[in-house]
Amino acid sequence: MVLLADHEHRIKLRPLCYQFPVVSGDQYDDNWLVTGGEVTTPEGSWSFADPRLLTDEACQISPWLRAVGGATLTGTQPDLHFLEPVLSFSHTGSSFVRVHLSQEAAPPWLDGEERLDEYVIEIKATAAGLRQAADEWDRCLAPFPPR
Repeated sequence: MVLLADHEHRIKLRPLCYQFPVVSGDQYDDNWLVTGGEVTTPEGSWSFADPRLLTDEACQISPWLRAVGGATLTGTQPDLHFLEPVLSFSHTGSSFVRVHLSQEAAPPWLDGEERLDEYVIEIKATAAGLRQAADEWDRCLAPFPPR
């Protein structure tokens, strides 16, 4: 589980299961993870659960969080994007982490075309909080190795 929170925002992400429980031999289909999310902002709260990350993409989250928490992005991208543009992360260069949500992960009060645009949540994060989130993500991801 990745938990990022400050006094106004809370985002909890966790891998739930493989999209397809039976291995078919297809590199993509075998490795899609259903990822659940719970989001709270001053505008409202919502949750989602959809296949949005490949296992190798999910493995990039904890090193990225640790790098951002260590304030050293040398060799690490300041933004973390995935094949599905539903979820991404960015770092502002200060103590803020941005979580970008769109389409199925967007707030339910957005309609039509608005859901295609990124809904950005900026969270003030501490180095310790980011390391803890990375450690917890690794624990939750352990049952879902690349297949």
